[in-house]
Amino acid sequence: MDREDLIRQLRSKIDELSVSIEKLNLAEYLELYRNPSRLLYINFLAGIARGFGMAVGFTLLGALAIYILQRAVLLNLPLIGDFIAEIVRIVQEELSTK
Repeated sequence: MDREDLIRQLRSKIDELSVSIEKLNLAEYLELYRNPSRLLYINFLAGIARGFGMAVGFTLLGALAIYILQRAVLLNLPLIGDFIAEIVRIVQEELSTK
């Protein structure tokens, strides 16, 4: 009886492990590592996507910062207003030359 229970438990654990491995798509990962050119291609595309996402994000963040700075200039804050006005003027000159 003890031996049969142990065998049943082992079979149950093996079944659980095989289901877990199937869920992890381990075979696909192994195939990916066996084909280095495909791995490089996928990583290259992922890098391009990350770079493009960062460029768009920084552009939007910069535009928002400039917008906030322009609004701060309109409030005529002492000391900060002149500094911000100079930064906005420089940015607008750079944008108009391009």
